[in-house]
Amino acid sequence: MKVIKLIIAFVIVTSQVLSASASTIYAPNSKIVSLNGTVSEILAGLGLEKNIIGTDVTSNYPESIKNKPKVGHNRSISAEGIIALQPDVVTGLTTEVKPELAAQLKSAGIKLVLFNQDFTADGTRKLIKDVAAAFGGQAEANKMIAKLNAELATAGKINKNGAKPKVLFIYARGTGTMLVGGEGTSIEKIIELAGGQNAVSGFNNYKPLTSEALVAANPDVILLFSSGMESLGGAAGLQAVQGVNQTNAGKNKKFVTMEGELLTGFGPRLGQAVAQLSQKLK
Repeated sequence: MKVIKLIIAFVIVTSQVLSASASTIYAPNSKIVSLNGTVSEILAGLGLEKNIIGTDVTSNYPESIKNKPKVGHNRSISAEGIIALQPDVVTGLTTEVKPELAAQLKSAGIKLVLFNQDFTADGTRKLIKDVAAAFGGQAEANKMIAKLNAELATAGKINKNGAKPKVLFIYARGTGTMLVGGEGTSIEKIIELAGGQNAVSGFNNYKPLTSEALVAANPDVILLFSSGMESLGGAAGLQAVQGVNQTNAGKNKKFVTMEGELLTGFGPRLGQAVAQLSQKLK
C-alpha cells in the first residue's frame, strides 16, 4: 500500500510540474537544484547558473558548475541532502527521479520540474525549449538552438564516405566493472549520428562484457569514456582485457575516448560531440 501511495504521489507531482512547465516562469531569484548534467548545462546557457545552488555529480559543464555543492548521483539521491540546501525548485529528468524522492520533496514543499529527454537532435532542441519555457530565457534558448543547428550541419559534413565502422562502447570502472552499451541507449544514438554502427545488438541498455561476446562482435573501434580508459590504466590496460586483441579494433589499436557527459548528454553541445566522434572514427 505504501508503494502504491508513493507512485500515486509521484504521478500527481509529475503531471502538475509537467503541465506547469510550459507556462510557468520562475522568479529571477529562485534557488534551483539540478539533478541532471544536461539540464544543468541548459540552465547555465539560459543565464541561470547563479540560481543553481546544488547539482548531481554528472553536472560538470560549464567548468564553473563543478564548484556547486553536490547531492549525489542522479540515480541514487536522498532527499535529505537536497532539502538541506533549501531550494525553491528541483529539476531533472523524469527517468531519473524515483517516486520516493518525488514524494519526499513534495512533502517538504519543494517544487519539482521534470523533463522528458529523447536521444535525437530534435529531442535536444525540444529539451532546450522546454527548460526555457519553465524557467525563462527564450531568447537565450533560441541562440543555443541556432548554435546547435550550425554545429550539427558542420558535423554532418565530416563523414561523407558512407563507411559505417562497427563501434563497441565499453563502460569501464576498472576491470571489475565493464559493461557494453546495447540498443536504444544514448551511446548507440550518438554512434549512429557520428556515422558508425553499434557493434552489438539483441539487448537493450547495458550488460556485462564477456570475452566471447567481444570477439564475436569484432568491433572496428572500441569507444570508452576518458575516465573509463584511465580506470583501466590506459590503452595497455585495455589491450590486456581478454579478447580485445582478437578484434579488429585491438589489432589496429583503434581505441577512442571522449568525455562522458559530452558524449552521452544530448545537450546544447550535441553538434560538438557528433563532430568530435566523427573525426575519431575516421
